[in-house]
Amino acid sequence: MRRSEPLPRDEAIISGVQAPPSFRDLTLGDFAERLASPEPVPGGGSASAVAAALGASLVAMVATLSQGRTKYADHAALHEAAAPAARRLADELLELADEDARAYAACAFALKLPREAFADKEYRDQQVRETARVAAEVPLRCLEKCRDALTLAETLAGRSNVNAASDLRVAALLLQAAGHGAAENVLVNIPLIGTDDWTRATEKRVADLLSDVVALATKVHDLVRSGERRAALDSIPEPVAGR
Repeated sequence: MRRSEPLPRDEAIISGVQAPPSFRDLTLGDFAERLASPEPVPGGGSASAVAAALGASLVAMVATLSQGRTKYADHAALHEAAAPAARRLADELLELADEDARAYAACAFALKLPREAFADKEYRDQQVRETARVAAEVPLRCLEKCRDALTLAETLAGRSNVNAASDLRVAALLLQAAGHGAAENVLVNIPLIGTDDWTRATEKRVADLLSDVVALATKVHDLVRSGERRAALDSIPEPVAGR
């Protein structure tokens, strides 16, 4: 490879690390089997994105189950907006699961580049930094989407189908766990990039986002448990049987 050539980040096979087919095309059992295997992908980053997608899908479900119900009519606009927004987030998170696998493959390729000669080492170090940054950017986007999905969950808490309240709590738990996983996968790549303005800003961004994720998940839990927002809803009869 000539020194001027960029690293092939999107190749299907990179130095023996094979980018798998889209995870959305696998059965749940197949994905779990691949995750349990010694293969390098999928790993924790993809697992975090998939867990977040499941959490966002549950948020969409709660919003959908609240639509068209007289008891929740005051919040109909919220449900109409939240359902497709959460579905979009789930879809984007599944895409990030694939992107994480590709980013890891590129970084793994860079780490295997020769470094015996000075020119080789200089080139390798440059490629490691570049691919590690991409490998950090993907889970950072996952963490941002965990925050966004939890924001939707928080707005639905106490304003949605009471029979799906526990589902909303499960969504928050999944999104919180996925957020922690995504944060870990950002930070693990920082040493490969080195200390610079971008890594310092990214570390702060991770800390801020993770703080938001924990606070939002806790608020969803508290609102579901306390029923703080439900007083007005409880006085409205529900003519349609709940879930």
